[in-house]
Amino acid sequence: MRAFLSYLIGVIFGTGIAVSGMANPAKVLNFFDIAGSWDPSLAFVMAGALAVTFVGYRLVFPRRVPLFDTGFHLPSVKTIDKRLVGGAAIFGLGWGIAGFCPGGALPALGVFHPEVWIFVAAMVAGMMITRALVGGKG
Repeated sequence: MRAFLSYLIGVIFGTGIAVSGMANPAKVLNFFDIAGSWDPSLAFVMAGALAVTFVGYRLVFPRRVPLFDTGFHLPSVKTIDKRLVGGAAIFGLGWGIAGFCPGGALPALGVFHPEVWIFVAAMVAGMMITRALVGGKG
């Protein structure tokens, strides 16, 4: 049941990413092009995601434990350090250059465009290199 629900949630997420246009790098890059052909529609997608998350947290966190696990897995570190800022900067630069973030790239693999596969391969390689450099902490 857990695997089926995980799959179903992934399908819903991927469908939302595709329908919203976040799997289309041109649309994402236009969102970042404030001085040019700015497309504000992704701001509404992000606001909608924040609203759903806000409501979802209010419904889930009053529970002692999640339905399909023994506890909630929340970050224990709450400080803003160089690693967090550096990671966020690299993420933002990659998103702004390629027009993909991990959430948009994975569903876009289904369109079989080579640039998507190259992006995902580079993303996975970066994750592996980071894990090797920080000793499994990242």
